[in-house]
Amino acid sequence: MAFIYDEPSHTFSEYLLLPGYSSAEHTPNNVSLKTPLARYKKGESSKLSINVPLTSAVMQAVSNDTLAIALAQEGGISFIFGSQPIESQAEMVRRVKKHKAGFVTSDSNVRPEDTLADVLALRAKTDHSTMAVTEDGSPNGKLLGLVTSRDYRLSRTPKTTPVKDFMTPFKDLIVGDETTTLPEANDLIWEHKLNQLPIIDKAGNLLYLIFRKDYDTNKDNPLELLDDRKRYVCGAGINTRDYEDRVPALIEAGVDALVIDSSEGYSEWQARTLAWVRDTYGDDVIIGAGNVVDEEGFRFLAEAGADFVKVGIGGGSICITREQKGIGRGQATAVIEVAKARQKYFEETGIYIPICSDGGIVYDYHITLALAMGADFVMLGRYFARFDESPSNKVHIGNSYMKEYWGEGSARARNWQRYDMGGDSKLSFEEGVDSYVPYAGALKDNVQLSLSKIRSTMCNCGALSIAELQDKAKLTLVSSTSIVEGGAHDVTLRNADMDGSNHL
Repeated sequence: MAFIYDEPSHTFSEYLLLPGYSSAEHTPNNVSLKTPLARYKKGESSKLSINVPLTSAVMQAVSNDTLAIALAQEGGISFIFGSQPIESQAEMVRRVKKHKAGFVTSDSNVRPEDTLADVLALRAKTDHSTMAVTEDGSPNGKLLGLVTSRDYRLSRTPKTTPVKDFMTPFKDLIVGDETTTLPEANDLIWEHKLNQLPIIDKAGNLLYLIFRKDYDTNKDNPLELLDDRKRYVCGAGINTRDYEDRVPALIEAGVDALVIDSSEGYSEWQARTLAWVRDTYGDDVIIGAGNVVDEEGFRFLAEAGADFVKVGIGGGSICITREQKGIGRGQATAVIEVAKARQKYFEETGIYIPICSDGGIVYDYHITLALAMGADFVMLGRYFARFDESPSNKVHIGNSYMKEYWGEGSARARNWQRYDMGGDSKLSFEEGVDSYVPYAGALKDNVQLSLSKIRSTMCNCGALSIAELQDKAKLTLVSSTSIVEGGAHDVTLRNADMDGSNHL
């Protein structure tokens, strides 16, 4: 007969953290949120770690290149949605990898044979006073010098004067090379009192310009997530159908991590996909799998070769899998059981496999609960869909601005390839809805606020790292009455429009 759990499954809202001893060193500034993304052996380190425990969901309405750049600047990683043609997804990855905050491709360029008249005309067109002088006048030609407004005087320099006669020549320039990081560039700018620093390749071709005014770009992003070539880290979603074509294209584009996007991960199709990736690329490619909700599912994917395992079925705000199919589990219970299975697997094999809590996050504190319960990081959809950087439209409804948000299992997304039914089978019913979420502004402002709450809570628990939180955390189930007690009650609020003010 069917196996029936004696205890009900629980959601995050049914738990609270108990405070632990916090010393004088337990301040938010001392908290590290760095966490592993990929499996590693005991005594070694993960091939890829992220600086904050946030990843964005593999969804059309959430993860494109714009959001991937913004999240990498804050220390997290996006998984660009895979329900699009292979080449367009690969191009999004390429755009992320090419983007360098503070590194500007020059769009005001002249040749040495051009005249002051040409310089003035270009300045009137672009409003840029700094121009690169390249051999062919292109943005990436061989750098011969720079022209700024300090290099000529309109009252004394004839407009027919060639640029080569008044430019600052290359031999007098301070330049950086391909290995120069933004902090190093800023140091050169300040040390030599420069307004701009050209970055060139080994052949002397111009790559970028870094301007003094962009110093704050680096200063404001101390946790930005970069690869070993100082490019933003970027992930991408794949499915279990066209992976033999999609994976090579994404790897060629420079993707740092892959994840199988599926409604349910305990399947032969995921094992086949993982086996192909391992047979083709060995351990050189980081690939996560899921989703699962119990020990059996975790074991299956761990033994199949997943670098990380996503946990959660039916807990997303736009997911209706539970009401359509009756499949799923309360997110808190799922995370707790899979975390125990992960620890058991680690003790048996010496291999640590990070787990990702995917779904069920409504409030900021739910993220901290998920981490305390054993998740190494969380994956968020609705949270990121609200921001300027997400790819969906901002619309005005009533007196509020909203962002469009739809599930990958909705008719709008038509992402049936994420449902592992084999062959050319297609889903005949929806498992997601088409909806709106309240517009929340810029990603940076919201993420920093959420992270400040997480750090503060960890200090209350006496923890300065996620691993320490998982070791020290004490959690308690709460009754429905105590949930009511936990919010404002028995008062009349001055601001009547409080609904949702604490929602992500």
